[in-house]
Amino acid sequence: MTSPTQRARRTHLLMRLFVAAPAVFGMIAAAAAGQQDSVVRPDVAAGTVKQAKPVQQVEIKGQAAGYDARRDDTATKIVVNQEELLRNGDTTLGDALKRLPGITIGGVQGRGGDIRMRGLGSGYTQILLNGEPSPPGFSLDQIAPEMVERIEIMRAATAEYSAQAIAGAINIVLKRQVHTAQRELKVGAQSDNGAAGVLSTFQLADKKGALSYAMGGNLIYGRQDRPSTRITRGLDAGGSLALLRDADEQSKGRLFSFGLSPRVNWTLAPGEVLTSQTFISASNAKGDGHERVQTLLGSAPPFTATDTDADTSFQIARTDLSWTRRVGQGGKLDAKFGVNYAHRSSDTPQLQYYPGNVLALDRNIDSGSTDKGVTGSGKYSLPLGAGHAVAIGWDGAYSLRDESRYEFDTSPLNAPLRNLDEVFEARVARIALFAQDEWNVTKQWSVYLGLRWEGIDTRSDGNTYASIGNRSSVWSPLFQTLYKIPGSKNDQLRGAITRTYKAPNTSSLIPRRFTATNNSATTPDTQGNPNLKPELAWGLDLGYEHYLDGGGMLGVSGFTRRIQDVTHSRVGLVDGLWVSMPVNEGNAKTRGIELEAKFPLRSVMKNAPAVDVRANLTRTWSTLDQVPGPDNRLDQQTPVSGTLGFDWKLDKLPATFGAAYSFQDGGPVRIATNQYAYAGVKRTLDLYGVWRFSPKVQLRAMLSNALHQDNVTASSYVNGDGSALSDTTITPTAAVVRAMLEMKF
Repeated sequence: MTSPTQRARRTHLLMRLFVAAPAVFGMIAAAAAGQQDSVVRPDVAAGTVKQAKPVQQVEIKGQAAGYDARRDDTATKIVVNQEELLRNGDTTLGDALKRLPGITIGGVQGRGGDIRMRGLGSGYTQILLNGEPSPPGFSLDQIAPEMVERIEIMRAATAEYSAQAIAGAINIVLKRQVHTAQRELKVGAQSDNGAAGVLSTFQLADKKGALSYAMGGNLIYGRQDRPSTRITRGLDAGGSLALLRDADEQSKGRLFSFGLSPRVNWTLAPGEVLTSQTFISASNAKGDGHERVQTLLGSAPPFTATDTDADTSFQIARTDLSWTRRVGQGGKLDAKFGVNYAHRSSDTPQLQYYPGNVLALDRNIDSGSTDKGVTGSGKYSLPLGAGHAVAIGWDGAYSLRDESRYEFDTSPLNAPLRNLDEVFEARVARIALFAQDEWNVTKQWSVYLGLRWEGIDTRSDGNTYASIGNRSSVWSPLFQTLYKIPGSKNDQLRGAITRTYKAPNTSSLIPRRFTATNNSATTPDTQGNPNLKPELAWGLDLGYEHYLDGGGMLGVSGFTRRIQDVTHSRVGLVDGLWVSMPVNEGNAKTRGIELEAKFPLRSVMKNAPAVDVRANLTRTWSTLDQVPGPDNRLDQQTPVSGTLGFDWKLDKLPATFGAAYSFQDGGPVRIATNQYAYAGVKRTLDLYGVWRFSPKVQLRAMLSNALHQDNVTASSYVNGDGSALSDTTITPTAAVVRAMLEMKF
């Protein structure tokens, strides 16, 4: 057995490693890229057999007492419960997730954005809702943290879930279990850059006999005032400044959103349960935007001012019915059927002006889209003995998207008019088959084997382009293992080898042209590419975890991916206009290390206050084979990210305080031979405090984005003769103050 002195030395060494470590973990060379047949394949979820627990308990009863999914599951995952999600008083899941290991947020800090893992950009992370790929139009901002039971962060793919998870997958599990009656209401107010808002959430749950139900909801009303500045510079072939423009942009408006998540469980018989789960969200945003361009050197753009009004409404609904039944001695049958619906409508009047503030165009754009779809899945799980279980299953989906855009232009100066009406339809069919085997080979060693095949077929017709079709499929073998080091109950090793992919989304396949107001190499028109192939990746993950006797853990992990047929947006001239189009071009390698620590301070300092410490650090690298260096890395990749935070529960007062500092590095990126991008460093500091008036009433206050630093991004294009054009956008941010009264009845 490991002595207390040895454990103390090991803990001290890991803490030093965490602080000092960006270069601690030597990466193993990327696995060779395999054949691909232009096919798409979803990711896989971890099996649920618990280490040294009877398989029957895992499959039928779920989590047993004392079971820790993070520690005991063979497949690596981080499980975040609702208490952790609600700790800081966040109103969106994105804000709650940004403090977790390896998670970064795209876009402007403090305003939400797409969720990313392993430093990789948008699209490499799979977002799941109750274990299924999220429906079209879904955004994490539509779900209040109170509506979520738990979030599972899966760093390596498993066969049960979609393998479209090169960086990993995030599974959002809405509230499903009802243990006791619950009545909870939260009401509050906030100020965002001086704009006031109100918000509220509620939770209802009860159980009577064979029936139980849960209902969660949220309501948000807020206003916004968001200025930004865009600076355009042009250099001639000799490197001298030939163009300088300064554009002031202003966006003001208001947002109203509402969400509901009802769930009903009906126990038909022992071991047989019927469950209905629904998610509904509706929102409306109204606002106006103004842009004024001042030309300080060189020629003015065609339009020097634009005024825009926008009224956009969005509704999304997803409902599914699932059935679970025990079969024979420990087997289980799961089946699920669901439907989803999403609709967006937008009315956007716009005025565009020539130099001298002369009205040139009066334009009105009326657009909308509707997504309808069905999903289905089934799984049969069978134990083969204590600590050994297999499962086979399938899942599929069919979706139909209708989209229209009607534009009506008039001009008092006979300016060129487009008056373009566009209508198109897209159909996407997906089917997947999988098998997985999880086996506790010994008390210390367990393995997970999975195989998944997935195919996707996309068809589209429109009035401005010929019919297109894209079909792809992917085989994904998957392996994960967990080894608990003999002689120590607190130390374990993890490993995984996975085949994952990133499929092109529907919009990137459709060759419809989206036009820019002032077309240039840095503000081009955009258009899809029906010939896109999925990006395929072989991945290797290794990790070491040390669990502290007083609670908490220290961990270090490393990963590498070899990505084939990398997609990037290529900019070029088409019929005299600059157009950006996604293309597959070459391969890429990415690798990184992740360090994580979370522990009660009293586990290392006996007389310390009741403070829980959490910290994580991620360092990533990547290279593109077809792009010359330096800085030839994957677009939108975050080289360094990390969070340091604490929660302090006072011993003598009914209060808790906490803070979290998050950091995301940026820097220059060479996207292609003549395309460059830049992202500035993002630093955020969030503070919160809770005062408990009674066991059922408390007041929570939060200061979000306290540093309110400017967000800086840039893009540039270098012509063959050496001349260049660049756009730099500077977006000020603001601190958000929020207070919530939380009551239980």
